[in-house]
Amino acid sequence: QVQLVESGGGLVQPGESLRLSCTVSGFAIRYYPVRWYRQAPGKERELVATITGGGTKNVADSVKGRFTISKDNAKNTVSLQMNSLKPEDTAVYYCNAVLGSTYWGQGTQVTVSS
Repeated sequence: QVQLVESGGGLVQPGESLRLSCTVSGFAIRYYPVRWYRQAPGKERELVATITGGGTKNVADSVKGRFTISKDNAKNTVSLQMNSLKPEDTAVYYCNAVLGSTYWGQGTQVTVSS
């Protein structure tokens, strides 16, 4: 049974950092890509970052230079390091994997506000 569980969200001030984690069970991330999406109120869900099974990384232009995706194959976890956070980064952040079917975590709220 595939499960994706996000953690690490919270309330921070502009310019601060947060590290999100996605703990995966039911498949080995060394073989499949895992993605981070986010959805702000009233907006469509947006792809933020991808890491492939082989470790190739991609991040959206809107977060390039501030966000970094990484993974630990041994722990089967994918992380999203978010630096220099801005109010426009406020959203619910979701972990995603596609293995025939599409799987989502429950999401973790990130709020950037002074």
